[in-house]
Amino acid sequence: QVYLVESGGGLVQAGGSLRLSCAASGRAFSSYVMGWFRQAPGKEREWVATINWTGSRTYYADSVKGRFTISRDNAKNMVFLQMNSLKPEDTAVYFCAASIGPGSVWLPGEYDSWGQGTQVTVSS
Repeated sequence: QVYLVESGGGLVQAGGSLRLSCAASGRAFSSYVMGWFRQAPGKEREWVATINWTGSRTYYADSVKGRFTISRDNAKNMVFLQMNSLKPEDTAVYFCAASIGPGSVWLPGEYDSWGQGTQVTVSS
């Protein structure tokens, strides 16, 4: 099992940027597909982005494509989510997740480990 801790959330104005980080510990980080999800109050958990084991492939939800970038540093056991051109509808708790994979990367059930989440609030 891998243990995940997110950081980097906060309050930002619409149009601004934030960079989320997720630190992993435990089993070999490079053996996990990593994803970011988010959950707004009263809504289901929503897939945001996924990156494969080596970082050579990335996948994005249509709602964030072109604005968010997922990346990883296997040497440092870290995964990142660079969020640009933020909108009020991006407001949510953002979660980092790990999956042995491969599977349907957009499904929460495919992920084996989750962080505690970090709040992102975008003001209009």
